[in-house]
Amino acid sequence: MSDEIRHECGIAFLRLRKPLSYYHKTYGTAFYGLNKLYLLMEKQHNRGQDGAGIATLKLDVQPGTPFMKRIRCNNGQNIADIFKQVQTEVEEVEKLQPDIRSYPELLKGYLSYMGEVMIGHLRYGTQGRNNIEYCNPFIKSDINPALNLCLAGNFNLVNTKELFHFVHKDEMAKMKTDSDLSAMMEVLHHFLREEHAQNPDQINWKEVLSKACEMFDGGFIAEGLCGNGDGFVFRDRHGIRPAYYYIDEEVVAAASERPVLMTAFKTTSDKIVELPPGHALIVKSNGDSSIERILPEEVKRACSFERIYFSRGSDEDIYKERKQLGRLLSEKVLKSINYDLRNTIFSFIPNTAETAFYGLIKGAEAYLNEIKLKRILGWDKNFDDERLREMIERRVRIEKIAIKDVKMRTFITEDAARNEMVQHVYDITYGTVRAGIDSLVVIDDSIVRGTTLKESIIRMLDRLGPNKITIVSSAPQIRYPDCYGIDMSKMGEFIAFQAVVELMKDHKQTHILTDVYADCLQAEKSNKLSSTNFVKKIYKQYSIEEINIKIAQMLRTKDVNAEVEIIYQTIENLHEACPDNKGDWYFTGDYPTPGGNVVVNKAFMNYMEGNVGRGY
Repeated sequence: MSDEIRHECGIAFLRLRKPLSYYHKTYGTAFYGLNKLYLLMEKQHNRGQDGAGIATLKLDVQPGTPFMKRIRCNNGQNIADIFKQVQTEVEEVEKLQPDIRSYPELLKGYLSYMGEVMIGHLRYGTQGRNNIEYCNPFIKSDINPALNLCLAGNFNLVNTKELFHFVHKDEMAKMKTDSDLSAMMEVLHHFLREEHAQNPDQINWKEVLSKACEMFDGGFIAEGLCGNGDGFVFRDRHGIRPAYYYIDEEVVAAASERPVLMTAFKTTSDKIVELPPGHALIVKSNGDSSIERILPEEVKRACSFERIYFSRGSDEDIYKERKQLGRLLSEKVLKSINYDLRNTIFSFIPNTAETAFYGLIKGAEAYLNEIKLKRILGWDKNFDDERLREMIERRVRIEKIAIKDVKMRTFITEDAARNEMVQHVYDITYGTVRAGIDSLVVIDDSIVRGTTLKESIIRMLDRLGPNKITIVSSAPQIRYPDCYGIDMSKMGEFIAFQAVVELMKDHKQTHILTDVYADCLQAEKSNKLSSTNFVKKIYKQYSIEEINIKIAQMLRTKDVNAEVEIIYQTIENLHEACPDNKGDWYFTGDYPTPGGNVVVNKAFMNYMEGNVGRGY
């Protein structure tokens, strides 16, 4: 998307089911596990660039031998730096023992990160904090080695204070404990200790995870290692955050995206299974694995933004869905340009919108083919070859209009001067548009704040001299905050919300804002903020088309000559294109958990009070 927002994190889980010597003999390297972990992480680099971390667990070590090790990094080259440190340790050991690679079990004893169970994590700082202390995984130490716990995940929880209160922890006692991962860790460890007290020889992870996850309000996928040799991956009851797993006789593996596992283990999509909502993948210390239900069944509300933008488009289903998102917009776009394909150029910004662009073009081509057929069949038999050839060869006009200059940076902090520099983040392709004749249609994944469109893209496109610029969003209007893993938490930043406020000013209806604010205050006073999304009332005053028109007016600055139109995807088309991922709360305000209503109402209260803080 042209507007940068914070993405979701990514997880990688790997359990080797054979001795290290097996992999050395079969694949020629004892580092099979670490190599696969690196691949699982690197192929998910799109999911997290603020930080990364790995943790490994050694099985069957001598008493007193370190068995759980973690490394984290937040220097910008996170994955490369982590595995460079691993490689450095290998090189140092080889200086002392040149033939050490030939003895995998000895190698395990010498190397900190050589183990049979391992997890990896890629982080986006969804709470705006990129300190190394916030990078996953977290480790909870215990005097009993079997109760040491390591955890990482892709999630946000909206009830961390309540969770810390449950375990009698002061959430502000030290820096890392004001994170949701720390809250999850404390609650999980609490129930782990209870379970171990009753069954010290065999932890019932289904019981532990069921009790803990019942308390978590949010969308989550988390992975963990336990000092007793067990490992696990668990998912929230609505399946909000994605997770897939792969099991064969050599490994048990899990990741946030299906193609990652297909690539890492050179397998087909039918071998990769989605972890069902409310279930856990549990791998015992002996290598046995099972899928267990840990939460009651609920309606699946998997995040639709995964399909629109976050996940890599190499997934077969996601690729088809993104194309369909574009195709379903074609009729609105054709109407916008008065069906004048001869004088219209189609393009996309940014590159992640390319797949939806293909779908949009397919829709336009289908219309053009119908026109060709009708005109050819309608002509008499004496039409000349030139007219026939011209009709048959007519195509939808496609150009690469804008190219992002990744080298572009600005050291200027003054707003006016910085805005001038921001306009040049993209380079335009001159000579593609016939000034004063052509119109431009440009598709984006989604329009969140509209800042980049206003300050850069629309003004840049206008320099080409088009009659009209139509900006198309493959996602519906983003109206509400997300609190389940994407950093969209402030109401005042959404261009759709800003447009509604401007419409209220135009129609002298701003009293609705104060009425909704009063409703929120009353609900907070009576502890009922979770009962209703009061902000929905604000959007009910105006149609989608009215808001689209106002957004276009707001994004078209005075120095833009071309007419500007904004077209958003509809909710109905979104559900048609992505039938299995109907999590749409940022578009509709229909949150899958009670905490979502709390977040949206608090976010609106923050807006009314001029508080720049988050809603959770």
